[in-house]
Amino acid sequence: MNQLKLGAFSVSLNVKDIQASKSFYEKLGFSEFAGDISQNWLILKNGNAIIGLFQGMFEKNMLTFNPGWDENAKDVDPFDDIRSIYRHLKENGIEPQNKVDETHQGPASMMITDPDGNPILIDQHR
Repeated sequence: MNQLKLGAFSVSLNVKDIQASKSFYEKLGFSEFAGDISQNWLILKNGNAIIGLFQGMFEKNMLTFNPGWDENAKDVDPFDDIRSIYRHLKENGIEPQNKVDETHQGPASMMITDPDGNPILIDQHR
């Protein structure tokens, strides 16, 4: 595996007030793309830029990658399945915080942390 295909990239923000954050980012040109504000999460887009707003779901802001999806949540092929990404990370000395069941196919997720403590979510939906 030369270069990992991690899929769509977004920044997932831990927000205090999802309504205030939605209003702020809309003023920057972002519009609602997905999510459910009644469940305290929204995905906003501005061109290819994607921001997730999450109130009360996790502690820190994080980088998010979605293998198998482009920035419009459309399937892309070929793509690197999360299980091959998981094996690649482990072989290269990066220990995910959770195990990925390598005996199954389809949706799965894992968390890793960069050297500065920034969380990275790899979240495959297909």
